[in-house]
Amino acid sequence: MELRNIAIIAHVDHGKTTLVDELLKQSGAFRENQAVAERALDSNDLERERGITILAKATSVEWKGTRINIVDTPGHADFGGEVERILSMVDGVVLLVDAAEGPMPQTKFVTSKALALGLRPIVVLNKVDKPDAEPDRALDECFDLFSNLGADDDQLDFPHLYASGRSGWADAALDGPRKDLDALFNLVVNHVPQPRQITQLDEPFRMLATTLGADPFIGRLLTGRVESGILKTGATVQALSRISQKVEQFRVTKIQAFRGLALQPIDEARAGDIVTLAGMAKATVSDTICALAVEEPLQAQPIDPPTISVTFGINTSPLAGREGKKVQSRVIRERLMKEAESNVAIKITDAPGGDAFEVAGRGELQMGVLIENMRREGFELSISRPQVLFREENGVRLEPVEEVTIDVDDDYSGVVIEKITGTRRGELAEMKPAGVGKTRIVAHVPSRGLIGYHGEFMTDTRGTGVLNRVFHEWAPHKGAIPGRRAGVLISMESGQSVAFALWNLEDRGRMFIGAQEQVYQGMIIGEHSRENDLEVNPLKGKKLTNVRASGTDEAVRLTTPVTLSLEQAIAYIDNDELVEVTPQSIRLRKRHLDHHERKRAARSA
Repeated sequence: MELRNIAIIAHVDHGKTTLVDELLKQSGAFRENQAVAERALDSNDLERERGITILAKATSVEWKGTRINIVDTPGHADFGGEVERILSMVDGVVLLVDAAEGPMPQTKFVTSKALALGLRPIVVLNKVDKPDAEPDRALDECFDLFSNLGADDDQLDFPHLYASGRSGWADAALDGPRKDLDALFNLVVNHVPQPRQITQLDEPFRMLATTLGADPFIGRLLTGRVESGILKTGATVQALSRISQKVEQFRVTKIQAFRGLALQPIDEARAGDIVTLAGMAKATVSDTICALAVEEPLQAQPIDPPTISVTFGINTSPLAGREGKKVQSRVIRERLMKEAESNVAIKITDAPGGDAFEVAGRGELQMGVLIENMRREGFELSISRPQVLFREENGVRLEPVEEVTIDVDDDYSGVVIEKITGTRRGELAEMKPAGVGKTRIVAHVPSRGLIGYHGEFMTDTRGTGVLNRVFHEWAPHKGAIPGRRAGVLISMESGQSVAFALWNLEDRGRMFIGAQEQVYQGMIIGEHSRENDLEVNPLKGKKLTNVRASGTDEAVRLTTPVTLSLEQAIAYIDNDELVEVTPQSIRLRKRHLDHHERKRAARSA
């Protein structure tokens, strides 16, 4: 059977996973009466809730005697580490572009990686049935993008299709029959080359591990493409690290390949196949699994460096241990080390003191997803404000700068430009109309200036703006960026909040808590309307007397408190504050709960 390996790449929300659903259905991977969830490959709870792909996943379909292995990749820049590794496993890419939005920052990021590896893309202009779709403009922008990224003549001569993934059709002509995805299947078979590895069956077995998984029954699983040779179940192989060190020698207990959505055991893996191996104890991502005679590891794709770090510590609040089962630093450390094994885009180091860990990664979303997963597993954590990582080069201090692309209604473009280029030290790179009544703004902004900006941006644009960001370059330090302007309201007592006390505090600022909630000394219960922090008593009840007057004892009506999501809370806090995360609650608190300790810390700072 002939073989094709492809990845589907695109900007976030341009329809990758939905298109894969239709490819699976139309290739006969499902029975006609089989119940299949929408976005079948987004299997993780968080992926389903947020409507995004976080982990790259492989599937496989058969089309007229050819097996097509398809890898669905994440669209967010925070999970770009997944995309880079996956592309080294395939021989072609299908680049999906929204016909209304055109190429976006993440399109540029993933396309540059694909072109650098010499892959020849197939461009699919998706969502052409949207009312504001402009497929011809999007196609011209794709050509310009390829040209700017240094594509060669073969790559610039790319085939393209018009499609609607949700409706399940793709055609070479915009006014085609719009029946099915046959045109896409045929183009993949005719345009994407066979894996060159198929000619290397006689050489010793070698495979580069690209993703790491785990199975409760089988143990560790490593997925990758076989670069040369044949491997049979039961064979003894070795794992070599990127620097040619032998990691371990082990017996392959199981070989599995993707068939539709399921992994099925197979007897042998041949050069060019994408397979999953079991039996190893230590081997991990970017190691080379090979025959015992092989001495040189395969080249592994370098990963872009982390740009922000967050401190994960044990929960030290008075309410610690009430809601979560996993509270010890040893257990937190084990979980983070396990994460770092499978996710090569993050790095873990021990913080001074031993009770906390520095986790460095790509962005706030990546950190938010890791913390959310851990709290669902029963962990209690205290999380610090994200800090941007700096570099020293030739005595110059460099910081990460991101390319931000914003699509916004014309009415709000002024306030967005003012915020980005003013207090946040950004530089405007481009501004142009993007459809009727909309403006596209491209700016280069320091990562520091973007921490916590997304919530403010959504408020400024009344929820209508779209902001996308991707790492651009390391640049000299841009100077101080002011943090949060407002102070906070801090509880001076521990106990249950009282409605009467909160009602009296409402003119002091916005509340983060409601009545009858557990609070403790040093916990942040609201935002002060002024710039300084203020200590308040949320437990103070009404003094009762035996005098009654008409109209004064009406029920207290509280304003609904502001509920911060996990990412909003982490971006909101200042350097002397922490977010307490438990399976049931997200609370804000001061790093030092005691009033006198806070004063001492402020003086020494």
